[in-house]
Amino acid sequence: MYVSHLQLADFRSYRGVDIELGPGVSTFLGANGQGKTNLVEAVGYLATLGSHRVSTDAPLVRQGAERAIVRAAIVNRDRHAVVELEINPGRANRARVNRAPAARPREILGLLRAVLFAPEDLALVKGDPGERRRFLDELLVARTPRMAAVRADYDRVLKQRNALLKSAAAARRGGRSGTELPTLDVWDSHLAEVGAELLAARIELVAELNPLAGKSYAALTSSGGPAVLSYRSSLDPDRPPPADRAELVQALLDAVARSRPAELERGISLVGPHRDDLVLNLGTLPARGYASHGESWSFALALRLSGYELLRADGTDPVLLLDDVFAELDVERRTRLAGVVTTAEQVVITAAVAEDVPSVLTGARFRVDGGEVRRA
Repeated sequence: MYVSHLQLADFRSYRGVDIELGPGVSTFLGANGQGKTNLVEAVGYLATLGSHRVSTDAPLVRQGAERAIVRAAIVNRDRHAVVELEINPGRANRARVNRAPAARPREILGLLRAVLFAPEDLALVKGDPGERRRFLDELLVARTPRMAAVRADYDRVLKQRNALLKSAAAARRGGRSGTELPTLDVWDSHLAEVGAELLAARIELVAELNPLAGKSYAALTSSGGPAVLSYRSSLDPDRPPPADRAELVQALLDAVARSRPAELERGISLVGPHRDDLVLNLGTLPARGYASHGESWSFALALRLSGYELLRADGTDPVLLLDDVFAELDVERRTRLAGVVTTAEQVVITAAVAEDVPSVLTGARFRVDGGEVRRA
């Protein structure tokens, strides 16, 4: 799979840009602040419907514009498709495939698969559990686009349940008897059903990722290790959760029942996939807090590479996006990473200076300057 054409209108710093790409390596060179990252962010957004830099859409639209458009021509073996996303802050985004409107943006998920490496990835190791949950869920959706609906359903149930808990907590503090409890029982069941589906998918994913992450980490560095992944559930942090979905539903119901008094006191849901974590260990020690800066970088890259290999095993090479990653690595890790990614069908690299990019990664080169992109 590769992007053969990328067009942006009013996206970030670009009033308009039109770039022809192809298989192999494409490198975008330019000083910081010239718009290199905006290009890979646009491709990543088209693949995931999310940005690796911001949590809302407003910053993606050029100042003074009402909307932004990202359009890409995608080649997947002998199939060609033009995918377009119209970003409308404060309103519903719109998607089109081959000029035909999609019923909802998430229908384009899966048409473009991409794995993005960025300096922000260090948060996968050093950041809070939300970063690692997002990593897992985005990979789930990339493999199985219908999981986007499962995630949306879970978020909706959680929001409604939290609203009921907050209302019940306020009633208790005011000395009133809340009327929310019978309704809360219904939402407990919804949380258990949808949460079990998401939880089961995450557990299976981590089991598949674990050996790939260990292999990727070993390929990137000779220090530390081995890299080990495990899933920590809020059901019981000291024991792995059951793998059977029916058992997970019951386990969630039981955990919610045990947590009900504390939840009513605090007005928030304390059990469920939204409270879980992906645990990262180097040998027997947790990577967070014990890994050196270089080891943390290697672990973060290993996570991305394991996701790439998992998607690749499904039969299609995802597009690899490397945003200013080589500047963060020492010479050994640069060389090792370059050796790993050279077999990808398409690699898109951004760098401030050409010397940061290992010489083995040859291919098309572009200069980015003042919001303009030209072939070098």
